[in-house]
Amino acid sequence: MTRHINREKAVIAVYQNQILPRPVEELIKDNFTDEEIEDTYILDVVRTACENTDRYHGYIDEVLEGWTFNRLGEIEQAILLCGCAEFDLKQVQAAVIIDEYVRLAKKYCEADSYKLINGVLDRI
Repeated sequence: MTRHINREKAVIAVYQNQILPRPVEELIKDNFTDEEIEDTYILDVVRTACENTDRYHGYIDEVLEGWTFNRLGEIEQAILLCGCAEFDLKQVQAAVIIDEYVRLAKKYCEADSYKLINGVLDRI
C-alpha cells in the first residue's frame, strides 16, 4: 500500500470519529488491514489526530477568518486534523503534508474546499 492510500484511510478513520466517537484502536482495526497496520506512522497520525482534536480545533479557529472549525464539514475537519497531526509528528516535510491533504480535499470535498485546506494548513 502507498502512503497516500494509507493517508486516505486515516482521514476516513478520523472522519468516522468526528461523526461517532469510538476508541481509536477500534477505528484502526476497522479501517486498516493487518498488512497496513505495519505502517505505524499512519497509525500514529490517526491516534494523534483523535487525541488532540480540541487542541487542533483551537489552532484552526485562529487561522480561519470569519469562520470556525465547527462550521466546516466533517470531512474537511478530518482532513485538517490529520494534517495537524502530521505537523505535530514532524516526520514529513510540510509541503508534502499540504500537497497530500489538498489532493484528498479535491477528491472528497466540495469543489473549492481544497483552497481552504491549503490555506489553513499553510498558515498552521
